[in-house]
Amino acid sequence: MGNQEENDPTDRSDPSDRSDPSGLPPDKPIRASGGYRRLRSFQLATIIYDATFAFCNRFLAGQPRMKDQMIHAARSGRQNIAEGSRAAATSSQSELHLVNVARSSLDELLLDYQDFLRQRSLPEWIKESPEARRVRAVGQRRTTDRTDQPDRSDPSDRSDQYTRWLGSPDPAVVANTLICLIHQANYLLDRQRAALEHQFIHEGGYSERLATRRIAERQRRIADTPKPTSGERQSPVCPECGKPMALRTARKGTRAGSQFWGCSAFPQCKGTRRLDGT
Repeated sequence: MGNQEENDPTDRSDPSDRSDPSGLPPDKPIRASGGYRRLRSFQLATIIYDATFAFCNRFLAGQPRMKDQMIHAARSGRQNIAEGSRAAATSSQSELHLVNVARSSLDELLLDYQDFLRQRSLPEWIKESPEARRVRAVGQRRTTDRTDQPDRSDPSDRSDQYTRWLGSPDPAVVANTLICLIHQANYLLDRQRAALEHQFIHEGGYSERLATRRIAERQRRIADTPKPTSGERQSPVCPECGKPMALRTARKGTRAGSQFWGCSAFPQCKGTRRLDGT
């Protein structure tokens, strides 16, 4: 089916709307994660996995090696989408890597279905064939029909809409339908990958956001520190944790009897400063 990239606006896999958490309350996560069951890419990958399992049992019973490879590739595509969504909490790079793994697994499965057709001299649908257009129309209907929302208890997201093709006794019809669905899933994963790259470039990864949250918290503590009244010596903030410091007197050592600034959070924080600010 060649270069079949479906413009499927039903994609829910664009993570670019994850808000910058630098201003979020402290109990909120640094980066959003999970929610993969609502991703259109995951829903399609689930249909592909289940249909591949059925296809292999129906039409590849005498080829156990090929059967295992195809089922493994279909499962890898689905599972890595879910794992990448979970990894988003702490690693942008891991999320990107796992999305790429899912994409590669589905590419491998795509070649298997194309090989199946070619080796048996079965026709492969071209992109604009009536059959391919009807399969694509299922996803397009979901865009305009607002009553067709994902059933949260059924991650396959209405796979019964493809039953007329996936349940066909003709292996060519089933293989071609799955080729259509794999192209759609790959298109969605390409969009997801592009959005993740854009997000990483413009908002940074987990470590950068964690540092931003830390700086914001330190500035908040400084702003909340009571200002000294007239005549009081202004205490600095601790260079280690950002909390206000208190005057202390050294009890032993070469500087015994001299004063210094010590962190008010001692002994949890041992930050110190000289009275001259060094």
